[in-house]
Amino acid sequence: MTISPSTDRRTALALGLAGLATSATPALATTVRTALTTPPAGTAASPRRRVRLADGWRFALGHASDMERDFDFGRYQRTYAKPGFDVSPATQADFDDSAWTSVRVPHDWAVELPYAPPKAPVPKDKEDMAAGHGFRAIGRDFPQNSVGWYRCKLPVGAGGGLVERGRAIWLEFDGVFRDCKVFVNGYEAGGSASGYAPFRVDIADFLDYDGGPNQLTLRVDASLGEGWFYEGAGIYRHVDLVSAAPIHVPQWGTCVRSTVDGTGAQVAIATTLANAAEVAGAAQLRHRVLGPDGREVAAIAAQPAIALAPGAQTTLDQALALPAPQLWSPETPQLYTLETSVLVDGQEVDRTQTRFGIRTLSFDGTHGFAVNGKPVKLLGVCNHQDHAGVGTAIPDALHAWRVAQTQSMGANAWRSAHNPPAQALLDICDATGMMMVAETRLNTTNPEAMDELDRMILSSRNHPAIILWSVGNEEGHQGTERGRRISAQLVARCKQLDPTRLTTQAMDKGWDGGAADAVDVVGFNYRTDKIPAWRQRHPGKPVIGTETASTVATRGAYANDAAAHVVRAYDTEHPWWASTAEEWWQIVAAEPGIAGGFIWTGFDYRGEPTPYAQFPSVSSYFGAMDLCGFPKDNYYYYRAWWRRDAPLVHLLPHWNWAGREGQPIEVWVHGNCAEVELLLNGRSLGRKAMPQNGHLAWSVPYAPGRIEARGYNQGRLAARDSRVTAGRPAALRLSADRTRLAADGGDTAAVRVEVIDAAGNLVPTADTALDFSLSGAARIIGLGNGNPTSTEPDKGDARRAFNGLAQALVQSAGAAGGARLSATAVGLAPASLDLFFHA
Repeated sequence: MTISPSTDRRTALALGLAGLATSATPALATTVRTALTTPPAGTAASPRRRVRLADGWRFALGHASDMERDFDFGRYQRTYAKPGFDVSPATQADFDDSAWTSVRVPHDWAVELPYAPPKAPVPKDKEDMAAGHGFRAIGRDFPQNSVGWYRCKLPVGAGGGLVERGRAIWLEFDGVFRDCKVFVNGYEAGGSASGYAPFRVDIADFLDYDGGPNQLTLRVDASLGEGWFYEGAGIYRHVDLVSAAPIHVPQWGTCVRSTVDGTGAQVAIATTLANAAEVAGAAQLRHRVLGPDGREVAAIAAQPAIALAPGAQTTLDQALALPAPQLWSPETPQLYTLETSVLVDGQEVDRTQTRFGIRTLSFDGTHGFAVNGKPVKLLGVCNHQDHAGVGTAIPDALHAWRVAQTQSMGANAWRSAHNPPAQALLDICDATGMMMVAETRLNTTNPEAMDELDRMILSSRNHPAIILWSVGNEEGHQGTERGRRISAQLVARCKQLDPTRLTTQAMDKGWDGGAADAVDVVGFNYRTDKIPAWRQRHPGKPVIGTETASTVATRGAYANDAAAHVVRAYDTEHPWWASTAEEWWQIVAAEPGIAGGFIWTGFDYRGEPTPYAQFPSVSSYFGAMDLCGFPKDNYYYYRAWWRRDAPLVHLLPHWNWAGREGQPIEVWVHGNCAEVELLLNGRSLGRKAMPQNGHLAWSVPYAPGRIEARGYNQGRLAARDSRVTAGRPAALRLSADRTRLAADGGDTAAVRVEVIDAAGNLVPTADTALDFSLSGAARIIGLGNGNPTSTEPDKGDARRAFNGLAQALVQSAGAAGGARLSATAVGLAPASLDLFFHA
């Protein structure tokens, strides 16, 4: 494919110029789940009450331009004249929502919308935002699909029994896309314009404490997007209801920082106390630190009481020492827990727990990046928040599965592009050692942008996984003095809220000035070949590849077909601004002073369909894995060189080439063994030395049968891989990352569906139509197949396989017991998989 270098990357993207390894996944998922849900030993119930609002929601589409179809929102033109009245009948407790759809949060309504291909070709000089968002029927052109309403009865008041008058009561939203208004009993209590930044809404003033219902209503308007990629719509992250004593630690009110020296670790604790009462009060703080094994390792006794006026807040700084700390690192992600108690008249009235890690980080322009003084190359992936079947509403267990898939490839770092990550994802990264670059959405200094930056940092600064704050991505002003001023203000705010971390900005040009002069670590988006010369001009300045590669591929396809929107999966295809995996990695691997790089991307994602921006391409082709998380062949290039301690050979392509007998087939081997021998039907085709950070290639006349690659180290067989000529599809096969799950209503299994022949071999070209059924204590929450041109529904009970594979996401329905997933296809032997959900 030919792409003009005269077009900038963003425009080029808009114009379209541009088996599953699960061996470690079950154990990892179980470990993560235990680490994140099990309270430390000896911990009593907290006086604070927290309820996750996942079930009991009702949903309906409103309308962005028709008040009658938007539940009369704004009809009276005095929506805010009398708070609590005349907003919309849908905000009141007595509104009949029985016709609304029952949904579970997290929820993305956009993933269920139909596709809407453009009626006429988009002019080449204009961005096609419909393509950018995956051609879903949402946005200003689809007002009937762009506003969503949510209703949920709150378990509060005399009837709910969870909170009582006089307590501080609030809601915590981790992410709602976007322009959200939150109503309680008809009163607008708060909201957020941002589709990504977490936010809090205080609701105590608006509750009925006398036995009446308490109605929570959200109006969410996704008419306008914030990005050039699929962003979803709705309450796509967790919502928690929190009730605390009048004097309490508010949300994000604890900050833990540590330094390490020869005597151990010094832990600084900053705790904010808030008084929500109408009268003055006083309280004491008490801390204890629990080690990774849950045992107490340090404590701070209660200090003299702190006086608080009504509505006041104050922050207390304290410190403690840990003589022999267990350090957090990617290899040993040790986590401590700070337990903070608030005492009033000697009685504990509030308690919070804050997980943290103890580690040191350093970036150096000569030596690169180090954790706890040990050099670490950042082997990173960039990812949007999007998965087959569920869109942006990714369950926690699926986050964990995606992290496990990425770590199996050898990655140790994740860049959250281009927005703050979910707290659930950060918890998983903390527990598994996956380092994170957290990025704010807006590179500007208006009040909204600064507030979003504040919320990102305050919510996330205790996570040891975060190694950098990113203040922008490919901004139009990045190389200018204005861009420097803006980024300098953002960096200053980052340092004010969190002086322990450095900052970066992802730039695709202008690295000799502008924002590059404002941040601590300069980020190169692509142009990796320019970094060595830049380092000569800027000696000592730390640098990373914030986006690298951008290789495009269709999983399991090995010939370009522009008419069918198919891109071959050899490491050869990429837009003009990008490079192959080998090209960028060979540069970064050879330069210790380059701290590492983040490939674009770990997973395919909806929208930004590159290299084809025309329907039916509805997702990108960039990922090392497809939209389901099934590895493409480049996955194994990174797996070979990012996990050199584990011998590997990976052979491509498949070996089903009927009609091409005797014709040459391009055969590649990714691997890290010293030598590789290729055999066809038992006959050796020669042995070759594997180039460092490279691959091997042969041209092999096709003959049906078995082609095999054998890897040797010091003359001994160390790894092997093979492909066989599969027969006709004969049966289905199901497997899952785990078959024992928690009966919590949220735990989710990623089920792999394979189309196989009579001998049990994957049929690599099968596009079989599949039907699914499920019985027992579970539900199917989404289906996918990794085909970037598939426009089948993500929800339902039917999906075609794509190049032999499909995926079903099966989630706990909230009750203990068994469940059976069955898959059928016309003319094939069916398959079933039993899952067990335990209390």
